[in-house]
Amino acid sequence: MTDRYAVVGNPIAHSLSPRIHGAFAAQTGEDIRYEKRLVEKGGFADFAREFFAAGGRGLNVTMPFKLDACEFADELTERARAAGAVNTLAKQPDGSVLGDNTDGAGLVADIKNHLGWEIRGKRVLLLGAGGATRGALLPLLNETPAQLHIANRTAAKAEQLAEDFSAYGRVTASGLDAVPAGFDLVVNASAASLSGELPPLSPRALAKGCRAYDMVYGAEPTPFMRRAAQLGAQTADGLGMLVGQAAEAFYLWRGVRPAVAPVLNMLRAELRNTRDASAG
Repeated sequence: MTDRYAVVGNPIAHSLSPRIHGAFAAQTGEDIRYEKRLVEKGGFADFAREFFAAGGRGLNVTMPFKLDACEFADELTERARAAGAVNTLAKQPDGSVLGDNTDGAGLVADIKNHLGWEIRGKRVLLLGAGGATRGALLPLLNETPAQLHIANRTAAKAEQLAEDFSAYGRVTASGLDAVPAGFDLVVNASAASLSGELPPLSPRALAKGCRAYDMVYGAEPTPFMRRAAQLGAQTADGLGMLVGQAAEAFYLWRGVRPAVAPVLNMLRAELRNTRDASAG
């Protein structure tokens, strides 16, 4: 019997999740049907209740419903509790619904396994103090960096996050105008790249040989990536994080861990083709 899954959001037309999970299913031989579902704001709980009551097995949840999904879940994983947001719901054998947050795990997997960059023992700078940062903090801290510093336009938000996560490791914080020097890894978790803006990035913040990672992805390097490259950093975008968090959700649902690299390469080629077609 084919199991049903879906990604829920508003807007949702742009989502690559059906392509990703369809590729995972073909690769692993899992019998699933996966679709996009547009839900009106305020309607998430009713949709999710009906979806699971009708036999649905799992949901991926994107903006603006990650907080709604957190409230809907009967139980939360530790990383979902720490993030305060849920991007994956999974029906359990007893009928309850588990809420998880796979974003940070996808980020860490991409940085370590695909890019081959070190986190353990390194000085890590996170730009931004919103939901993306909250989702990344626990998985990053579990890698035991030498330092993890949060920098945000509003310093008080960064300082509050540092306090919230202090039980998991050493976290420091500041405004964007007071970032310490010498970070080995800089992760842009701010919303700046979504609008084509450049978050403030002081040259002194980047150590020699620094790596710079933008959670946003596209056919072209983001302004953050271009600026970091000018300052001598090796750069990467967030497409691998997107595929990595999906692989983590697929494993939660199916108990099978799909290979990320073939799907990531497929999507990267499609982005290049789209760019080349528009340029031509």
